[in-house]
Amino acid sequence: MSGKALVTLVEYEMADAEVRAVYDDIMETRKSDWINNFWKVLAHDPALLKRTWESIKQVMAPGALDPLTKELIYIAVSATNGCEYCTYSHTAGARAKGMTEEQFMEVLSVVGMANETNRLANALRPPVDVQFQPHD
Repeated sequence: MSGKALVTLVEYEMADAEVRAVYDDIMETRKSDWINNFWKVLAHDPALLKRTWESIKQVMAPGALDPLTKELIYIAVSATNGCEYCTYSHTAGARAKGMTEEQFMEVLSVVGMANETNRLANALRPPVDVQFQPHD
C-alpha cells in the first residue's frame, strides 16, 4: 500500500460538512491535529466513514482490555491479513501507548507460531479434545 490510492484523498479543506464532522471527532478523540489517509479514502462514502469511525471508536475505547493490548491484537490481525497500512498504523499506535521493541517482536513471534500451528491443525484435522470444549 505504499503506492497510490485508488481514489483521491478527501482532504479536510475539500470535505463537506458531514465528512468534516467525522474528521473533527477523529481529531478530538485522538487528540491529534491531522487525519490519516485511511479516513481520507473512506470519506468518498460519508456513511461508510461515519459507521467505520463509530465502530472503531467503540471497540478501541477503554474496556476489559487495556489500550495497548487492543493495539497489539490489531497488529497481530493486520500482520496475518497482510494489511501493510494497518500494520504500520497500529504499530505506531502501540508505540505511542508504550509498546517496547521486545513486546513488538514477541507479538510477531506469537503471530508467526499461531499461523503455522493453525495451518497444521487445519490440514491434519485432529478432533477437538473434550477437555477444550465448553462444559455446562
